[in-house]
Amino acid sequence: MKQSFLIKNAKIVNENSVVEGDVLLKEGLIYKIGKNIDATTADITIDASGKYLIPGMIDDQVHFREPGLTHKANIGTESKAAIAGGITSFIEMPNTVPQATTQELLEEKFDIASKTSYANYSFMFGGTNDNLEELLKTDARNVAGIKLFLGSSTGNMLVDNEEVLEKIFSSTKMLISVHCEDEATIRKNTAEYKEKYGDDIPIKYHPIIRSEEACYLSSSKAIELAKKTGARLHVFHLSTEKETHLFRNDIPLEEKQITAEVCVHHLWFTDKDYDEKGTHIKWNPAVKTVKDRDGLWEALKDDRIDIIATDHAPHTLEEKSNVYTSAPSGGPLVQHAIVAIFEKIKEGVITVEKAVEKMCHNPAKIFQVEKRGFIKEGFYADLVLVDPNAAWEVSKENVLYKCGWSPFEGTTFSSKITHTFVNGNLMYNNGVFNEEIKGERLVFNR
Repeated sequence: MKQSFLIKNAKIVNENSVVEGDVLLKEGLIYKIGKNIDATTADITIDASGKYLIPGMIDDQVHFREPGLTHKANIGTESKAAIAGGITSFIEMPNTVPQATTQELLEEKFDIASKTSYANYSFMFGGTNDNLEELLKTDARNVAGIKLFLGSSTGNMLVDNEEVLEKIFSSTKMLISVHCEDEATIRKNTAEYKEKYGDDIPIKYHPIIRSEEACYLSSSKAIELAKKTGARLHVFHLSTEKETHLFRNDIPLEEKQITAEVCVHHLWFTDKDYDEKGTHIKWNPAVKTVKDRDGLWEALKDDRIDIIATDHAPHTLEEKSNVYTSAPSGGPLVQHAIVAIFEKIKEGVITVEKAVEKMCHNPAKIFQVEKRGFIKEGFYADLVLVDPNAAWEVSKENVLYKCGWSPFEGTTFSSKITHTFVNGNLMYNNGVFNEEIKGERLVFNR
C-alpha cells in the first residue's frame, strides 16, 4: 500500500491556468483536485502555500551515457539529478557504447533503467545507414521513437546516405527525431580554421564553424523530406532564428506532422559567453548570437517551437579541458533546467503557463505519453513543487551530476525545487532522496 499525500494551498499550473487548490495523491495517481480537501483523507499533508505545483517535466532529449561511457555519467546518477531538478520522465538517446541500434541492445538499456532509474524512462532507437530492417521492428507502444543524427555529434552515428534517409522516412510511422547540421559545411569550415589555428581553435569560432548555414541547410532538407514522405518529424535543439521560420503556428499542435524543440542552453547563453565559459558551453549545435537567442524565445512563445528540453550531455572536466578539436560538445543540464526557465518567468520573458505547456504538456502530446504531463485526476502523480522565492547559488558543492560541474556554476537562481513526486512517491524532499523506489517505463498511446 503506497502512502497517500495531500498537497494543500498550491498554485496549480495546468492547461493555461493557475488556480490555488489542493491535490490528493493515492495509489500512484492524482486522485482528487479541489479546494479544502479534508486532511484526514491522506497519510501525509504538505502545505504548499506560495509554491507552484507543476506537472513533472518530460525531458525528450538526454544523454545519460550508459552503457559504455559511465566515467561521465550513468542512468542512476543523472536520473537522481533530474528528479532534484523536477524532471520526472526522460527520453534517452542511442549514442552510447555500444550504440542502441539493435532491438536487443535497446532492451538492455531498458533493463539497466528498470533497476537504477529514479525517474520514469524511455529510450530512442538509433537509425544508421544500414539498420532499416532492425529499425522497423521498434515497438511503438513501448519505445519513444527513432533518432537520426544528420550531423555527426558525440559518438558518430551519422546518417548521410540520402537513399537510406528517404527509406527510413517512408517506412516508419513512428516519430523520427533528428539532429540537423550539415556535415559537409562543418567539415569545410573546420578545415579552414584548422589551417589558421591548428587544433587550438579559439572557442569563439565554434558558432561560425557549426554555422547558421549548416543548421538551416540540414533542417530545411529534413523538413522537405518529411513533407515528401509524410513522415512524423521532430527537429531537436533549434539554435538559429532563421530555422524557426521553417515551422508552423497556424494549426493546433495535434495536427502538426513536423514539430520542433529548443534547449535551455540556447535560450540562456549566447556567443558573448564564450570568453567566460569557454568549452563549458561548447554544444552541438553551437550557442549562437543574441539575435538567435531572442528569435528562439519569440518562436517558443508564438508556438512555432513546441518543446523545451535539455539535451543533457555530460563530459568530465578533464575532457572539456582539451583543445578545441579534442574537447567534446555537450554539458549537464537536468538539475537546473526548470529553475533556469523560472528565472525567465520572473523576468517576464515567458509566463509560467506557457513554460509548463512547453516543458510538460507538449512533450506528453507529441510523444503520446500515456497519462503523464498534466495535473488531471486519473493521471500518474508526477508532480513538482517550486518555491519561487528561495534563492540559491549553483556551486560545485551542490551539483549532483557525476561529472561534478555545471555551466550554471556561480549563477544565483531565485526559485528552488522543494518536492518531486514520481508515480505518487515522494522521491525528492528538500535535498533528501528516496532511494528505495525506482521510476517506471513510459508507455505510449499509439
